[in-house]
Amino acid sequence: MTVPPFALVPASYVYLLRDGAAGTEVLLQRRGPVPYMPDHWAAAAAGHVEPGETAYDAARREAVEELGITDVSLEFAFTMQRSQFGPAVEERVDWFFTARSWSGEPRIVEPEKCAELGWFGLDALPQPMVPHEAHALAHLSSGVGYLTFGWDARPSGGGPSSLAEAGSPETQGGNR
Repeated sequence: MTVPPFALVPASYVYLLRDGAAGTEVLLQRRGPVPYMPDHWAAAAAGHVEPGETAYDAARREAVEELGITDVSLEFAFTMQRSQFGPAVEERVDWFFTARSWSGEPRIVEPEKCAELGWFGLDALPQPMVPHEAHALAHLSSGVGYLTFGWDARPSGGGPSSLAEAGSPETQGGNR
């Protein structure tokens, strides 16, 4: 069996949260004319983890680069493993953080990448959303530490068992 090329791409996401009139709100960006998911709503700050950088450091850097804010009080939410099967396998490991405290007023720093910023209730997200981020936001308050996205069927080799199909508590937050 020939093994396809494999790449692991790590990224960090920051969801700024605040209390709104109807509950918790999240700051999202509408992606501009970029190659991946243009005109879709996504985390206001997110990006790849650079070599030698921790996921926390990447999250703080992205908050400065994309929103112009500092002193972000990050809270770890969960990790998501994503996959894209095909001729070349691309696996992604995403770390999601929330923050309710920071210095500065969030603003668009990269207008060539971000068309708009907006606050939205977690139960009233705009459309279209980047699919794996809609999945992440749906599980933001679940307390689950590990999510998957991109598998139609659970791959072999570990993780929760086939009890997932029956809705076992061990798999809450998995790709269903």
